[in-house]
Amino acid sequence: MEAIEELAVQPCTSSLYLRPFRLSYRQNGTKKFWDFMRTHDSVSILIFNTSRQCFVMVKQFRPAVYMCETERHHPQVFESQDKESFTSLENPLPAVVGVTYELCAGIVDKPGLSLEEIACEEVLEECGYRVSTAELRRITSYRSGVGLTGSRQTLFYAEVNDQMRTGGGGGQPEEGELIEVVEIPLGESMKFAYDETFPKTMGVIFSFMWFHNNIAPKLPKK
Repeated sequence: MEAIEELAVQPCTSSLYLRPFRLSYRQNGTKKFWDFMRTHDSVSILIFNTSRQCFVMVKQFRPAVYMCETERHHPQVFESQDKESFTSLENPLPAVVGVTYELCAGIVDKPGLSLEEIACEEVLEECGYRVSTAELRRITSYRSGVGLTGSRQTLFYAEVNDQMRTGGGGGQPEEGELIEVVEIPLGESMKFAYDETFPKTMGVIFSFMWFHNNIAPKLPKK
């Protein structure tokens, strides 16, 4: 996962996932504009394995996170961002700075499928567990990237056990996915949520708090 080589930065003139726009508007008599991007909505799934009392998550290299860390150390990288030529990264940072811990998730890009069906596909593809839509519990939906994309993410909860695992997960290599499945023991989950040495999304922190407030009190006492 961390064998990242031949890094180069260049302008993005087209994308399957992002479309940049500028909105002009008048607010309370003042003329304004705002740059934003349109992208897909998404689903995410908090997965709890009842056999081993742990959360099932994913770990992957995120180029955007990596480049944020790169810019902090080498701000000159983006100085030629408007030029046609690309910039090779000399002495790049170790790839581990771009690896994050996340909930199982995926974009909503299949018009024929419901959010629940897409969520079930992601659980199988990324984590290897086969769940049905009836086994999903919708937690809530919220806006992410409100200053840039405003996309909606819908969060689900799924309980699984070892017998429900039918594959190794890891995503779809043909789509360029390279995902590692990780398990966070229930007893260590809140410590993990607030440990800044493990880069993670806000969805992880929120969903762990939701679990401890809504599910943990109902678990059988040992």
